Amino acid sequence: MTPSVTREHIVLYALLTSLTAVSIDALLPGLRQIASELAPAPPLSTQHVVSLFILGMVFGELFIGPLSDAIGRKRALVIGIGLYTVGTLVALFASSLEEVVAGRMLQGAGAAGPKIATRAMIRDQFEGEAMARIMSLLFSLFILVPMVAPVLGQGVIAFAGWRAVFAVYLVLALVMGTWLVLRQTETLPPERRIPFRPRVLLANASRILANRRVALLMAATGFVFGAQLLYLSIAADLFADLYKVHETFPLYFALLAGGIGLASYLNSRLVGRVGMDAMARFGFLGLTFAGLLMLTASIACDGRPPLMLLLLFGFAAFFAIGILFGNLNAIAMRSLGQVAGLGASMIASGSSLVASLFAVGLGPLYDGTTNVLAGGIVLAGATSLFLAELAARISDAPIAVAR
Repeated sequence: MTPSVTREHIVLYALLTSLTAVSIDALLPGLRQIASELAPAPPLSTQHVVSLFILGMVFGELFIGPLSDAIGRKRALVIGIGLYTVGTLVALFASSLEEVVAGRMLQGAGAAGPKIATRAMIRDQFEGEAMARIMSLLFSLFILVPMVAPVLGQGVIAFAGWRAVFAVYLVLALVMGTWLVLRQTETLPPERRIPFRPRVLLANASRILANRRVALLMAATGFVFGAQLLYLSIAADLFADLYKVHETFPLYFALLAGGIGLASYLNSRLVGRVGMDAMARFGFLGLTFAGLLMLTASIACDGRPPLMLLLLFGFAAFFAIGILFGNLNAIAMRSLGQVAGLGASMIASGSSLVASLFAVGLGPLYDGTTNVLAGGIVLAGATSLFLAELAARISDAPIAVAR
């Protein structure tokens, strides 16, 4: 850590970054209750409460990054939290699934603020292996978020219904926003800011997209995230339909999520010695192999493998995803330099778009078996590995900035 980065700042960064995970995971136990109360009409389903939250992030990420380059990271964060608060209120008082989904899309757009501006703050203060280590440390600090969030969500829902989860989101947004305003200093000095001018924005965006290395890593990140998003979209139905798991669903969800947390912690300890490129390659291979094992078991068991096999191979897949989360963003941002805000936005929005299309495309194919999930993990792992290997052959020289 640099002298200006204290443990308090790292904890704040971890909480801000975890807002996305909390916003998804805590609501999962309530999806079937939402469906029962609001009676969704095709083509909407409760899967879209998850997948369209991510789609909302696509648009927010495109805006927040260049905004943070122009007005500073802290102000952009405050704007994102404000938009998230508005979306939370819309969903809290919704009278139809359409209104819930609309609120979720606004929430997603707002959550892009903490996700992107926080990442740019870290890029302002760290680079290379140090940045990868900090990113992994953030993941290890909120190791309990995806494990605890569904349990807390189920408790809140049992006590006060699914709308109370949105009330919790509202409180979290207000607490984190207040903490940010009072305790976080700006990390981007005025002399390093890039004016928010359409011509300059388009010029820099074109240079980022023209960089084949960044574009390939953006797509690879999207497929990895897509595998996780596909699972999140169908997990509640899968455990209920196939294994008759209802009340204990958060416990099984926490077990699988523990794979991501454990991998993130180990990555933070190993990346300085092994290197983020080698760790990422291990993650790609692990994700593909875990998916192949799950698909083999699924086919052999007519789409209904024993629960223990699903948990074993699922844990392995999420362990691989945890390794990748700690390294892929740092690898992709290595070429961004002074366009870290815009670059982080484009990488995040592009990967979120790929992930959303992946999950929305495969989610409707869910047929009450594990076939779609297993096949999706294999597809995501193999495709992302191929794209990352192509990217590794391209120079990571910094992108020239247009002003």
